[in-house]
Amino acid sequence: MNLLPKSTADFGSTEYWNNFFRKRGKQAFEWYGEYPELCDQLHQYIKPKDEVLVVGCGNSKLSMDLYDVGFKKITNIDISPVVIKQMQEANRSTRPEMTWNQMDATAMSFPDESFSVVLDKGTLDALFTDESTAVVTLVQKYFNEIGRVLRAAGRYICISLLQEHILRKVVDHFPASHFMLRIVRCPEAGKGQGKDESPNGDGSSLVVFAIVATKLKNIPMRILELGLAGTHIERVQRPEELLAAVAAAQKAAMVCNGLARGSIAGMAEVSLDLFAPSEKQTPRYTIHVLDQPPKRGNGKYAAFIVPQGRETEWLFATPAGRRKLQESAKFDRLAIVTLHRGHVYNDLDAVKTELAESVKSLAPNGLQGASIPYLSIGAEVGRRETIHSGRSELSGEYVVEEIAGENGRLFRRLVFLANQSVVQSEAALKMARVRGNRAAQKVIDPGYLACQHHLFMTVGVQLASNMTTASSSNNCPVAVVGLGGGGLCTFIRECLKKTTITAIEIDPEIEQIAVKYFGLTLDQRLRVVIADGIQFLADEAARDAHYSALLFDVDSKDPTVGMSCPPAAFLERAVLCNVRKLIGETGLFVLNLVCRNESLRETTVESLKQTFRYVLSYQLEEDVNEIFYCTDNERLKEVSNWQELLRIAADNVNKLARKEKLTLEQELVDLSDFITALKI
Repeated sequence: MNLLPKSTADFGSTEYWNNFFRKRGKQAFEWYGEYPELCDQLHQYIKPKDEVLVVGCGNSKLSMDLYDVGFKKITNIDISPVVIKQMQEANRSTRPEMTWNQMDATAMSFPDESFSVVLDKGTLDALFTDESTAVVTLVQKYFNEIGRVLRAAGRYICISLLQEHILRKVVDHFPASHFMLRIVRCPEAGKGQGKDESPNGDGSSLVVFAIVATKLKNIPMRILELGLAGTHIERVQRPEELLAAVAAAQKAAMVCNGLARGSIAGMAEVSLDLFAPSEKQTPRYTIHVLDQPPKRGNGKYAAFIVPQGRETEWLFATPAGRRKLQESAKFDRLAIVTLHRGHVYNDLDAVKTELAESVKSLAPNGLQGASIPYLSIGAEVGRRETIHSGRSELSGEYVVEEIAGENGRLFRRLVFLANQSVVQSEAALKMARVRGNRAAQKVIDPGYLACQHHLFMTVGVQLASNMTTASSSNNCPVAVVGLGGGGLCTFIRECLKKTTITAIEIDPEIEQIAVKYFGLTLDQRLRVVIADGIQFLADEAARDAHYSALLFDVDSKDPTVGMSCPPAAFLERAVLCNVRKLIGETGLFVLNLVCRNESLRETTVESLKQTFRYVLSYQLEEDVNEIFYCTDNERLKEVSNWQELLRIAADNVNKLARKEKLTLEQELVDLSDFITALKI
């Protein structure tokens, strides 16, 4: 039975509603929910002693249900004489104290201050069909009438879908008319009555709100309150905050409805941020929802909670990794939940309880009431402790934090809050005795490299040392543009004892962080120069400096260019020419390139080939990084099976570095065998 109007203007027509109720007969119409779904909210704001006016009552059972549980002083009005006659006949003997009157809510005949509550379920939505002058004028008359018939401290309670234009009018009118305004969500309402009667035509649920406007005689300030999560009510300062919060709830419901209706297998994942009611600056949780074709898995739906500190790992931080996780979990739908820094999570059970309703709302149709399994790694939510926070003038706010990784191993990380999904630097911690202290203390493990690409950059330095024609007893001068936490520089110094390293870093705050929290030791073999990297290269080239190896490991602050490492300015021809001059005919330039734009990568490779005689590259298996080795050294011209030999060399460095004591200067004989195989 199609009873929807042909145009929204019909909602304000007496003729439409007479026809509607004739066709519908005695069947109640409850788009926005019935009494059991609304009673939690209604009982907070309506008491049995209140004299209640129900406007636009229609043939809803809401008045009758309220009457039956003890609310006897109820007056009902509606514009349709047909429905008023129906309701009078239906309730004359069973509910004698309740009255029914045919009346226009925009021009009521009641005396001033006749009621302590005006209850509206959908009437405002039916009146406020658009923003035309005639409709806005009508709505204003309706609001004026509500204010007139309400007593002081009386409440206007309106159950509404709160379309944006309606909410804006509500926010503009009631505070200016000396009403305290509260908007709360009715979480159980709006479920629809099946596909034939759902406003969306598909049985999906609506987001239903209650407007609670309390009439006050004297109100010194505008009071706006919001309750979107359980019983928690918070006060907001600006109307824009209220509008944004309601819009976010509506958009989230649209996503949930879409996920309930069908599968997103073969499509991009869907992501939602969940905020704590009292904290709107940073999300408390982020949920990524993925589907795969049914019948591949051993279950319909599950949630996976990522332990704190592991959210930046490839498996959890990237769409490809999350897809791999879902395939391993073998569920048709998987909701992957990450926990954000800046919040406290007591334990895994508390997290599950807190997430229960949100996770349930993302379930496929038919499973919203089913028990949903929760998956994780271990039985804990992980540990993340902030040991320092600060602000860099160049990079913004940052935190240094310690996390417990796999098998309980401790790591220390530097994270810039402007890009929290990326760990700028990471170091492993180990327990060791420090001079002057009997008890073991946490110290930085210099043999740990967080980034796979640092291994291949270290191999590049060793290659440069082998390629030089100078005496092997001479030092191998190395320049590294981009310090970070200093992990790469520390590793090179510990592995390759004949190197002297100059690190160039533009941000003085980074140097302090590296020294204080990441174990960077400055001495005659390792120094830091605070300077713009491009200007440093130009100055060094002007004074005819020489480096056996020159490494670029500097990230870009502009995420829009498609190349996150290095900044595009570092690959300009003049800069590359300075690099070529500094390494001479025998040195090696090692570039860490992270570029997702293929045409930009091709342009970069062409620039390298125009500058250097030999350009070799290695694409990392685990990361998006690509390492380029550039030189004019003739000894590379006969290199064969470069990729495999380089991988073996890096594996060898990694194995040696993992030994308890780093005596790599003596043990690099094995690596030298591989270098010899390269015919260098």
